[in-house]
Amino acid sequence: MAFVSAITSSEAIGARFAALRSAGRTALVPYVTAGHPDAGATVALLQGLEAAGADVIEVGVPFSDPMADGPVIQASSQRALEQGMTFDGVLSAISRAGVGVPIVLFSYLNPVLSAGPDALRRAADAGVHGLLVTDLPVGSDPATEAMIGEGPLAFIRLVAPTTPLERMREIATHGSGFVYLISRTGVTGMRDELPADLPDSVARLRQATELPICVGFGVSRPEQAASVARLADGVVVGSAIVRAAGESTEAALSLARSLRSAIDGA
Repeated sequence: MAFVSAITSSEAIGARFAALRSAGRTALVPYVTAGHPDAGATVALLQGLEAAGADVIEVGVPFSDPMADGPVIQASSQRALEQGMTFDGVLSAISRAGVGVPIVLFSYLNPVLSAGPDALRRAADAGVHGLLVTDLPVGSDPATEAMIGEGPLAFIRLVAPTTPLERMREIATHGSGFVYLISRTGVTGMRDELPADLPDSVARLRQATELPICVGFGVSRPEQAASVARLADGVVVGSAIVRAAGESTEAALSLARSLRSAIDGA
């Protein structure tokens, strides 16, 4: 479903989730590291993921010190940087891909600030609809948060499972698009099992916000995606997609198709 020009960048994500809710469906939200394994493959991967049934795509901006990421995404980020991937290179790949589903930039703060004061406008012009900054918790830098919040992109916020209810409400109030619930504490990466307290974490977050809830960190297999789909509005799969993309674009797309099928069957 492509978005017409009447829908602004920041509204596109909300429109996508509203359409999914009306259809009784759960979003598949794959993550890719821009420039991994190379810039050309990123374009093909973005286009292929849309065709495979992705509803929103997170595009990681490579960074030299990705503290919140596990070994798979760290290695992909390093490879992309070694090949010269930059913030504007990420935007170029997104623009060339020209997909019709919302794109969320997944970044650390430094690359965004280093890209200049018009970075968010350039991102919107390239086809980006949202921004998630992993190392900018609510209240940590009010001026920067205001700059992002007043910009052209939806400001996606992270919530940890250990977050108290009132803090969840505060975080959600300062975000838009959807809320990204981390399924477990720690870094990104594939896990054998989903945390037992995930249903409770989702239920508490439902009390705190009316925004759609997407769950990620540790979701890597179709059966796990199906379990999350029964709880949340969206299922985020990162490390497993990135690892598969390192093998081949088709391997990543095959995984995405199996995730889509599992989510739809949940």
